[in-house]
Amino acid sequence: MEKQMHIAMLIGSLTRGGAERVLVNLADYFAEKGYPVTMVTQYRKENEYPLNRKVKRVISDITQEETTKSRVVNFIRRFRKLRNIWKSEKPDVILSFIGKNNMMAILTSGFLKIPVAVSVRAEPTLEYYTPWMRFMARHLFARAAGVILQTRQCFAFFPEKVRKKAVILRNPVSPSFFRERYPGEREKSIVAVGRIDENKNHEMLIRAFAGIAREFPEYKLIIYGEGECRDRLIKMAEELGYSDRILLPGSVEHVAEAIYKTRVFVLSSNTEGVPNTLIEAMLMGLTVVSTDCPCGGPGELIEDGVNGVLVPVGDVPFMTEKLRYLIKNLQTADEMGIAATGTADIFQPEKVYGSWENYLLSLCKNR
Repeated sequence: MEKQMHIAMLIGSLTRGGAERVLVNLADYFAEKGYPVTMVTQYRKENEYPLNRKVKRVISDITQEETTKSRVVNFIRRFRKLRNIWKSEKPDVILSFIGKNNMMAILTSGFLKIPVAVSVRAEPTLEYYTPWMRFMARHLFARAAGVILQTRQCFAFFPEKVRKKAVILRNPVSPSFFRERYPGEREKSIVAVGRIDENKNHEMLIRAFAGIAREFPEYKLIIYGEGECRDRLIKMAEELGYSDRILLPGSVEHVAEAIYKTRVFVLSSNTEGVPNTLIEAMLMGLTVVSTDCPCGGPGELIEDGVNGVLVPVGDVPFMTEKLRYLIKNLQTADEMGIAATGTADIFQPEKVYGSWENYLLSLCKNR
């Protein structure tokens, strides 16, 4: 029997976020297909995505007893620990996600003859936010076996020696979002889903909703998710006088069920890769509004006015007007939602997972 490809995956933790969900979905797919999968995370945190029981979990951070007051010593110990994990686990390929993890994957696997695929999940200039990190990403990634990017815009960040190794692989999406569009009368609600932080800019959405709230008193705004800005936004809703209509209930386990019947889905982020929440809303035929943010993911998914609406980043008046238009023109909104379901074809699980599988297998064959 031919030896199955052993895949090691590296990320900071499995806390609930877009990149983490993609990696957990990939781990589940490969594990169920019989591939040995080792998930290496620096930390184990609360509120993590559940991991398939067939996946081995390894923590790479140094223990409290191993930690010193010296940052240099601590880095060396973390470096050695991660390198020893590669030596003991002996994966056939390493798939790394996000920022410094990508650098560490390449550096700690040096001379071990393990191909490394690094995945940039967001706008590169923000994921690599210091001059030193940008220099390292642009040059160190040339040593990777493969580079996985989110959008065509991302290629411009890297020199030719990295671009020629780069590919775009689509995000795998949970099967629960592949369903018939809800045919009945929709709930009078506007929803958003995602981590509640500065980048998601839910304040923009709240202010846009406040601009139409008196005009459409039966509508509510529901923002699902956790994050450091949640308490501040709850207070903001109270100050605007809409605490009964602007709701932030926290995380929801079954997102598809929560948003299935809603009228409008909004993504208000300052930056995004290719956001899974937007893909999922479109798959279910929701009318979607998104900022046309870098690194261009929403712009690649949405044809403005056809299968959704694009608005400039941070433009509250523009978003307010678009929400007003969609609520006043429900037939047009429904036509956009129906058109959005066309996204399903390119995100069919067998196509998306198959592309990741074939890509990692090709790196192993070329080692």
